[in-house]
Amino acid sequence: MRVIVVSGLSGSGKSVALHMLEDLGFYCIDNIPAALLTPLISHTVRSAEAVYERIAVGLDARNTAAEIASVPKLLQELKKSGIQCEELFLTASDEELLRRFAETRRKHPMSRGNAGLREAIAMERDLLEPIMHAADRVIDTSRMGVHALRDVVLKSAEARVAPRLAITFESFGFKHGIPGDADFVFDARSLPNPYWEPLLRPLTGRDPEVIRFLEAEPAVARLVDDIAAFVTARIPEHTSANRRYLTVAVGCTGGQHRSVYVVNRLAEHFTAQHPLVSVRHNELHSRHGG
Repeated sequence: MRVIVVSGLSGSGKSVALHMLEDLGFYCIDNIPAALLTPLISHTVRSAEAVYERIAVGLDARNTAAEIASVPKLLQELKKSGIQCEELFLTASDEELLRRFAETRRKHPMSRGNAGLREAIAMERDLLEPIMHAADRVIDTSRMGVHALRDVVLKSAEARVAPRLAITFESFGFKHGIPGDADFVFDARSLPNPYWEPLLRPLTGRDPEVIRFLEAEPAVARLVDDIAAFVTARIPEHTSANRRYLTVAVGCTGGQHRSVYVVNRLAEHFTAQHPLVSVRHNELHSRHGG
């Protein structure tokens, strides 16, 4: 039996994640009271119905603080009992959540009395903090579209089939903020910047001209090698701690050139030894320097 608990902030994409898991054949239940999670698992374990072999459960802030605080211990008990159990936690920046609620004009579930939307988001962050810290994987959807999020959820579901570490390398721009789902963050801003070459400015770190520019700089290869050595040394630590996901973020000024190139080189390096390697470029929709 396999159970995926999907939790996270309102507006972060939990419904999209659950719909993706449903498309993959999971029996999905959204907004279940945390107190009913144990009876649900007990019922499905005893059932002979094949439909319950893979379950996805949505948990959100419409639980009491005591119920939410009990979830990490419950998940650990499920794992110890032999049930293949994991938790995905979705988050996003305050500004992005404010924008999404403004677009949909939905009421935030934590909005009460005179509390504004920003206060409601802060309250929800505090309430869900125990679940976030216990999550197997935190996914920052701030700069993800629906299709990108569905792809991440798909790869997460596939990664757990085999007991292997799934590694994600993501590029980003520091001026847009550090991704909230990164386990390790590296800074490529010390490298020569193609942005200051007029012919290279509109291109990205995936374009041959930018690649040639960066590969001509010895400091670039040294940084790639240093990051690769650091990550390689951390993989056994994550594996021994039963971690299934490792997210490595590399940033430059705008997330356009240097970080994109470095992330692609790192992915190429690790793919040879680790089949579950994925890449995400957070800022390639932007053209504002890099």
